[in-house]
Amino acid sequence: MAGNLKRSKSDRMVAGVLGGLSDYIGMDANLLRIVFLILCIPVSPLILVYLAAIFIVPNERRGKTQ
Repeated sequence: MAGNLKRSKSDRMVAGVLGGLSDYIGMDANLLRIVFLILCIPVSPLILVYLAAIFIVPNERRGKTQ
């Protein structure tokens, strides 16, 4: 895993949550987006989880080293 979970500033379609999650788990962001959309059809509460993650998961900081 690539460290802490952060919303991506460079790999984002809406808010960077899935881009950051894909970096965290080491998965292709587009594949994760497709899986998320497929799961959202029968499991609509996932949309609420995504919206909550926008506010809970912090943005990544560019130029800072840890």
